[in-house]
Amino acid sequence: MRAILDTLEKQFRPGGRLERMYPLYEAMDTFLYTPGHTTRGAAHVRDGIDVKRMMVTVVLALLPCVAMALYNTGYQANLAISQGAQPLDTWQTAALNALGFAGFDPSDILGCILHGALYYLPVLIVTFAVGGNCEALFAVVRKHEINEGFLVTGMLFPLVLPPTIPLWQVALGIAFGVIIGKEIFGGTGMNIFNPALMSRAFLFFAYPAQISGDQVWIAADTTVDGSSGATWLAEAALTGPEALAGGSASWMQAFLGLVPGSMGETSTLACLIGALVLVATGIGSWRIMVSGAVGSLLMVQLLNAMNSATNPLMNVPFEWHVVLGGWAFGLVFMATDPVSSAHTNKGRYVYGFLIGVLAILIRVINPAFPEGMMLAILFMNMFASLIDHFVIQANVKRRRARYAA
Repeated sequence: MRAILDTLEKQFRPGGRLERMYPLYEAMDTFLYTPGHTTRGAAHVRDGIDVKRMMVTVVLALLPCVAMALYNTGYQANLAISQGAQPLDTWQTAALNALGFAGFDPSDILGCILHGALYYLPVLIVTFAVGGNCEALFAVVRKHEINEGFLVTGMLFPLVLPPTIPLWQVALGIAFGVIIGKEIFGGTGMNIFNPALMSRAFLFFAYPAQISGDQVWIAADTTVDGSSGATWLAEAALTGPEALAGGSASWMQAFLGLVPGSMGETSTLACLIGALVLVATGIGSWRIMVSGAVGSLLMVQLLNAMNSATNPLMNVPFEWHVVLGGWAFGLVFMATDPVSSAHTNKGRYVYGFLIGVLAILIRVINPAFPEGMMLAILFMNMFASLIDHFVIQANVKRRRARYAA
């Protein structure tokens, strides 16, 4: 393989027939092998971490959420079908029949994973096909290398979508996020907004029926027996903590991720495992995570103290907020984005704290946006640089006073 790539390289170098396509060759070469460039000057310091290793680490941290996306998507569908609902798509049913999993048994772990994969994998493939081509197109036009930044965006985006999202909307959403959310700012490392969240926000406002409707969260037609396919967070917005504490609802179910919701956001346990990986490797900022949790806790305590009789969500306790919706997923993987978040340590405390406060405030006060975390992160993305500016200026002012003659 190395010899084949070396033979083809001259066709992509300046003067070759495929000169304009060099970014595609370079992306394949560096994906398979370590770049051959070395720094020989003594004045340079080489770190063991680079963009590729950073992005691969984030992908590894996402694997528990991916596993739950596969399992829980199939589990929720099999559970609904076993209770009388109908499969949404005939080709998924035919595929399961061909594989020998025709019983839709929610206790069959492998059957649930395979059923979930029939919904998750098409979304993942469309995301990488469309988003990857957008990245490649801009790299060819601008004549620069294809960065690994889209690897994480492509993994994050399917995890924040419901399993029944139309694939054409997946393509449209990721194209919007890559082009409008990142490339118009200059590409990887230059964007001020998280591209995956930009993609989801576009779909949220452009096609609310498919991204936030009551029946889109379970890959089965739950209208047959009248059961609800809404997320538990949406149910809590209507009836408050009583809907969570009673019936079949269980805090442990929500913590493990066995609830309806976006494919990869439901499991707080999987998010905690990912958080440990990000913090241990230094990729994700624990300051943002901790301050975000503190901000949410204080805001929930304040709202609980008001004891509202008209807004049920104001009475939902903190331990339920952290296991519902995308709170944990957003705080661990979205808020800690090294490009769009604050970069100073003190700034990260402020940035994370305000995200935690705004997420609960939006989720509780505005019934039209029961999620909250997505909009809170995007809003604070706009102010991350401003927060860093004030932190740096405060440091400069303090040092001037310290060393003044």
